Amino acid sequence: MALRRSAEAGETRSSILDVSERLVQTRGFNGFSYADVAAELGITKAALHYHFPGKSELGNALIVRYADRFNDALVGIDAQGGTAPAKLRAYADLYQGVLRDERMCLCGMLAAEYQTLPVPMRQSVVRFFDDNHTWLARLLKAGRSEGTLHFSGTAHEAAQMIVGALEGAMLVARSYGDADRFEVVATRLVDELAASRPVTRRRA
Repeated sequence: MALRRSAEAGETRSSILDVSERLVQTRGFNGFSYADVAAELGITKAALHYHFPGKSELGNALIVRYADRFNDALVGIDAQGGTAPAKLRAYADLYQGVLRDERMCLCGMLAAEYQTLPVPMRQSVVRFFDDNHTWLARLLKAGRSEGTLHFSGTAHEAAQMIVGALEGAMLVARSYGDADRFEVVATRLVDELAASRPVTRRRA
């Protein structure tokens, strides 16, 4: 009986996170309430508070779960091997997959509301982007060493440019309701970085 209750509680918590994630990705964090989640799941707001005492706790749990899944995807890209441009293309595909589901990057949506978020959520959002910058910078350095990626400045600067470009491209594509607009930007971005050019000494 105890195990059954524990399993049911786990399923309820997961369902709350699933619904809340979709609402954040489509409406924004300030665009939904506990009442919205409770109505969709057919549970009471008290049940939500049992699992997540406040919206801040719910929001932080959403970021942690999303970041963990994103990190798992990056590990998967590394595990597949291949060239640096191919890995960069796979990275851009992570964003495109979200957009084709008519959603936005969770942390991209939260970044737009950054000033209104509780401090723990702000820190988690920044940590998500920092982790992405670190992974990309490592990939960019490897690509530069192999001669398959070319960019000016440091790898970390290029990594920030990539994340900014992809997040921005998602927003614009969403405005037009046209995921293909994102594809154009992502493809051009990878092609430009992979374009062959004379090798010059640059900062790492």
